[in-house]
Amino acid sequence: MPERFEVGLPDGVRLNVEATGPRDAQVTAILLHGWTLDGRAWHRQVDALTAPPFHAGVRVVAYDARGHGRSSCMALPTATVAQLGDDLAAVIDAVAPTGPVVLVGHSMGGMTIMEYAHRHPAHFAARTAGLVFVSTTAEGHTHTVYGLSPRIARLIRLAETTGAGVLARCGSWSAPRALLNALQPSIRWMLFGDRCEPADIRLVTSAVARASLRSIGGFRASIGTQHRLDTLAALAHLPAAALVGDRDRLTPPPCAESIAAALPATELTVCPGAGHMLMMERPDEVNAALTGVVRRVLAESPPARRGASPPAHRGAAPAETGA
Repeated sequence: MPERFEVGLPDGVRLNVEATGPRDAQVTAILLHGWTLDGRAWHRQVDALTAPPFHAGVRVVAYDARGHGRSSCMALPTATVAQLGDDLAAVIDAVAPTGPVVLVGHSMGGMTIMEYAHRHPAHFAARTAGLVFVSTTAEGHTHTVYGLSPRIARLIRLAETTGAGVLARCGSWSAPRALLNALQPSIRWMLFGDRCEPADIRLVTSAVARASLRSIGGFRASIGTQHRLDTLAALAHLPAAALVGDRDRLTPPPCAESIAAALPATELTVCPGAGHMLMMERPDEVNAALTGVVRRVLAESPPARRGASPPAHRGAAPAETGA
């Protein structure tokens, strides 16, 4: 069973964290979800990394970003991707203070990794041993046209930006579940490709229902304007993988292609017929890329010292149980 606890941040925000595997594992894999989602999006990848042959050598950590899932809401000025990069540095210190870390990011989670590398280069270099980017971008909304004509895409982006500003002022309130249920066809069109499981639609809808309206609206501006290709170019020595669906309406293939160009040794996988939610739509492909990077890091890292006392979670407290 996963261990659930909270990590407290300097501004008072508390992040919900779930960790599976030994604390003294050889490698820690940290999974970062996308905008409006939560750590549950990675359940198929957690299963893959906590099964043989990885169960003894890998600790898997998934946490809810500020304002998402079971994590607490935040002040509006801190609803930025830059702040998420700072949060990731704090999470690493709290849950994996020693040993190599593999960072796995979907959409906004991938942008969080890039921001961490940009804002904390020495910390990143000392701790990060591998990277996996899933349906993400280093160029903001440069390539985002929602699968439509550029003119219509500009109109949608204008409406989206205006709506985001309104939602950002709604504080810790959440969207009514009844409204989200009615919007499921739109969610399915925007996030998924040719096929998807009903359970995945339900999970995504549940995650959006947990996200605060402040986070849904507040993060939109920095997500659209972030540009970190130069930061990525300095990370070319790391084992890395990038995946994208060819039906992704939010981060289409040119986004992954530019990441792969910045990281020439990156294994690029384009999944035919898949949309934005690759970890759900194409778990086998995502798991293969993820375990491939983890295997390389395990091969290059010294085994953990068995019998040593694992460090306590700094800044962490047990989480309350319940839904």
